[in-house]
Amino acid sequence: MSNLLYGPRDSSRFIQETGSSESWRDEFRRDFARVIHCPSFRRLQGKTQLFPGHESDFFRNRLTHSLEVGQIAESIAHAINGKQPFFANNPINPRICLTAALLHDIGHPPFGHNGEEALDEQMREHGGFEGNAQTLRIVSQLEKKRFTSQTCPLERRAGLNLTYRTLGAVLKYDRPIGLKREKVDKVAKGYYFEDRPVVDDIKEAVAPGFQGSSFKTIECSIMDIADDIAYSTYDLEDSFKAGFLCPSKILSMDFSILHRVAEKVKKEVNIEDFSATDVLQVFLEIFENHFEIPTDLSPLRPDSKPERILSSLQVMTELDNIATDSYIRTQFTSDLVGSFISGVSITENHELPQLSKVVVDKEILIKIETLKNLSFEATIFSNRVKVSEYRGKDIVSGIFSALAGEKGHLLLPEDALKLFVAARDDRQKQLRVVCDFIAGMTDRYAIEFYSRLYSDNAQSMFKPL
Repeated sequence: MSNLLYGPRDSSRFIQETGSSESWRDEFRRDFARVIHCPSFRRLQGKTQLFPGHESDFFRNRLTHSLEVGQIAESIAHAINGKQPFFANNPINPRICLTAALLHDIGHPPFGHNGEEALDEQMREHGGFEGNAQTLRIVSQLEKKRFTSQTCPLERRAGLNLTYRTLGAVLKYDRPIGLKREKVDKVAKGYYFEDRPVVDDIKEAVAPGFQGSSFKTIECSIMDIADDIAYSTYDLEDSFKAGFLCPSKILSMDFSILHRVAEKVKKEVNIEDFSATDVLQVFLEIFENHFEIPTDLSPLRPDSKPERILSSLQVMTELDNIATDSYIRTQFTSDLVGSFISGVSITENHELPQLSKVVVDKEILIKIETLKNLSFEATIFSNRVKVSEYRGKDIVSGIFSALAGEKGHLLLPEDALKLFVAARDDRQKQLRVVCDFIAGMTDRYAIEFYSRLYSDNAQSMFKPL
């Protein structure tokens, strides 16, 4: 049976591979296997998601987060195939959605967004740095699965040599990052300017003749919303477990934080009227599905009386069981994920079905964005987290300064050193080699490398870099 979502070049690769006798699996399953077995994927276990891994084995890291995103993305694909007539006849390939989800964070450097900011600051005048752009770079060039030239290490490498459709599923932002940007600019979302040939190849293979301004495949859209769902629920669960948040803290939170959350929700959902009080209302609606909340308990509006707040203390104590009781907390997040998945559908693009877009029920989207941004605001501005963040950014910047300094390249491992030397007088390419090396570090390795550069308690010189 033909499938309008997939074309003849979707399963092709930059380097065509022949001679495979594996009739029992298609090209997209081969992509999945390559991702599972590659070093960049394994290193996600050593990269921070919300809280540093050394704090507790309970908290998610980038690897476990990616596995959860993968399960959600696969479930969304199956759900849409089952409930929308067009996709019943032209089913979305769940394996591509899963693979994209497993890949979506491999470009993130050590120490999360702070490591990303540190690298971008160093590369601001040399093409920038951004996690999603680095993901595309890793899978299409840096991973050591396929290469095009044995003589020149800087010639275009093929990375994992994934199919074009899988590569398209990780291309979240269809815009190049400028080669030079002002120092006051924030991290720019997109792909690296130097990787435009890769993106052009992807577009031509997946959507021949595409001339639009926003290229995003259906699998990428599914991966994107799956990431938001995982972020909004499981980061909240980690915040509950860590004691950073609980329902009573949320419902009595400083209005300045709630206002920041409301502004972000307004922007993401594209609504004009959404206030700090509306943020509280969203949480009450979420919590009341698990507990019998008295009807007279409403968000703390300006006209609320102290007596009403005091009378709600008993209810708040019961609500806090969501944070402290493991069974209730697990059921709470499971129910949220299920309800969020049920609110996802696809708007068909009849001209280019492969670029059809994810649509989320407005009320569900408001809940997702509220939870996601509340978890971020409540933890990221905690002084405990800020100390860890400051240290991480300082470590990344310190390593970059050392490696990019005079003769600093001699500190690079042998394979990275060869790439640096091959760049010769091209300073931008040399700095990109340094940036690629640091971006691939885990949190622990970055700390160790920094210690070997700057600490008085340096490790043995016989331990390999």
